[in-house]
Amino acid sequence: MPRKQKAGKFKLKTHKATSKRFRLSGSGVLLRTKGGKSHLRRRTAKRTKALFTEMIPVEGEKIIKRVKRLAPHMGD
Repeated sequence: MPRKQKAGKFKLKTHKATSKRFRLSGSGVLLRTKGGKSHLRRRTAKRTKALFTEMIPVEGEKIIKRVKRLAPHMGD
């Protein structure tokens, strides 16, 4: 016999693309990865390719708010 679901309770689901693109640092700063790391890099300079590995702090309150809404369990 199936169980009854509790009214008003729902699971918060993480937006997977957001969780893969962003990280939360130990001090609570939201960091983002750079785009352009995967393909079409043959003609790119080595120095430029090395800079792709860095993670950059996100600036902009609205974007931070949106990311935290999409990935509520990120800081856990």
